[in-house]
Amino acid sequence: MTITGTAGQHTDGIDQGEDDPSGKNGVLTGAAIDEKTGPGLLPAGVLWDMDGTLVDTEPYWIACEYALVAEHGGTWSDEHAHALIGSDLLVSARYIARHGPVPLPPEEIVERLLDGVIRRVQEHIPWCPGAAALLAALGERGVPCALVTMSYRRLAEAVVEALPPGSFATLVTGDEVERGKPHPDPYLEAARRLGVEPASCVAIEDSRTGVASAEAAGVPVIAVPGPQPVDPAPRRWLCDSLEGLSPEDLGRWARTVRDARRVAPERRDLSPDQTSPGLARDR
Repeated sequence: MTITGTAGQHTDGIDQGEDDPSGKNGVLTGAAIDEKTGPGLLPAGVLWDMDGTLVDTEPYWIACEYALVAEHGGTWSDEHAHALIGSDLLVSARYIARHGPVPLPPEEIVERLLDGVIRRVQEHIPWCPGAAALLAALGERGVPCALVTMSYRRLAEAVVEALPPGSFATLVTGDEVERGKPHPDPYLEAARRLGVEPASCVAIEDSRTGVASAEAAGVPVIAVPGPQPVDPAPRRWLCDSLEGLSPEDLGRWARTVRDARRVAPERRDLSPDQTSPGLARDR
């Protein structure tokens, strides 16, 4: 079984292929793909990140950060904003309070940012390319989906309300988990609610923090990097876009990673440095 990070690369002695089941960059070599289709190739569940994966709301967050810091006479930058992508919202708020500076309690900073982002979402939801189509295709094939986001429930519900009813079987949000990403807890909870094994699912993420969380939970990952790059790694599919992906593509990837783990098991627990602020936030 051959697994890839990005096309034409070699990672830790694992051959990297140039072909993939969807015509996209770097997934599997042709030898690794079973071209048969059917229910056996569908993932047991798909666990979606929200900001930057389902909806392109990172520009909304960044605009709200700039406005809040300016309101208090501080200075903000894209470098600061990008450093926060993928973090727990309270971690972000403490960072903004310190670096803005913004002399407000972290909880109030979070609520002010949420107010601004929700207002923009209610005016216009910027769906990420291919996300809505893939979500609809999964629904048609009966694959249950969970939204796994460190945004709070009131923002997640504002996004989900714009989708057909039943698009997501459950929502796991940042205000409902004791430990957020990059810890495995959000993805483990999502799989538990769906009643499926994490290794039989696929997680779709856009940030290093989210990828770390899903992989720590044992969930095969498809990463669609945004402003924050995600490094290639074994058993990690880096994809430019979700456009053109099918439920079967996701199922093949889950099965490929699962089979590879049987051959070469790996540790999935977090190392200490994965909890540092540099890996600390998925919105």
